[in-house]
Amino acid sequence: MILTIETPLKPRFNPNSKRLFRAVQFLFLGSILLLLWNLADGEQAFDLLTDAAPLMLLATLAALSLQTIFSALRWRIAALQLGIHLKRRIALREYFQSQVANQSLPGGVLGDAGRVIRSSSQAGWIKSAQAVVIERLAGQIALFSMFFAALSLSLIMERANNWPSWLLIFSLSGLLVVVTVVFSALVISKTTRGSFSLLISKAGTLIHLCLLASKVRLAQIALSIGSATMNVLAFMFASIAIGAELRLLDAFVVVPIVLLAMLIPLSIGGWGFREGAAAVLFPLVGLTATQGLAASVAFGLVFLVSSLPGLGITVLIAKDRDKRVVE
Repeated sequence: MILTIETPLKPRFNPNSKRLFRAVQFLFLGSILLLLWNLADGEQAFDLLTDAAPLMLLATLAALSLQTIFSALRWRIAALQLGIHLKRRIALREYFQSQVANQSLPGGVLGDAGRVIRSSSQAGWIKSAQAVVIERLAGQIALFSMFFAALSLSLIMERANNWPSWLLIFSLSGLLVVVTVVFSALVISKTTRGSFSLLISKAGTLIHLCLLASKVRLAQIALSIGSATMNVLAFMFASIAIGAELRLLDAFVVVPIVLLAMLIPLSIGGWGFREGAAAVLFPLVGLTATQGLAASVAFGLVFLVSSLPGLGITVLIAKDRDKRVVE
């Protein structure tokens, strides 16, 4: 289908509204961090950060770098299945570059939008967007599959720390919602006809093609598990760096929920919400809210450092573009 545009598209929101929304985001972030500083003993958290173990921070950096590499390769495979051919170095460059925007700009998805735009020349922006969305979806599926596996294992083992009822209710409710949505989508796609049914069927076909087709299944599963594992280990290493001995099984239960908080649209790179979630959840595993705050800040700062290759790439591309304009 060919789309023709006869008149320029008008922005949905005027610039003043966008600036107001950004101001609200920064004000909200500042309010959350100030609240956490007071409730979770920010001064002690700062002391923990200043005494952080350098080697464990390096381990955090290595894990986050591997997480980005695995995610970039997963995206490359998904894009290839949709007719978008990306060399490995291009996929890595684009993913690191997108991390800069995701970590530093409001919303946490502007970097992904940039990937869509820059990879759309081969097959159009729709397929480019599909590859990015499916790749991010694969990451979330892997992360929360590991969460439910770890939670189930900890319950079977009857560990010393008993998870509170609200966490179990939250987890089971989330699982029930997902199962219900997927089951309903399958029933609708199989038993009805119409545009909505066709949309569901196409979405299922795309997900299968990009993630579960026989020639990519093993690679996509391995990369998704690898990426999710590196994310959890990175947070665990950051915790250990500030003196909070977060155990492995506990990390696979707590960290996915902490990382889920980063997806809230009002956040800027996940800041604020991630720290709040860590401060709430760390006491469940025998640690303190102060340690949760410090560990999350350490994780966030190292995440920013891990994105520096993307910043360097952005600067080099901008210089090259300016040079060509001058010539």
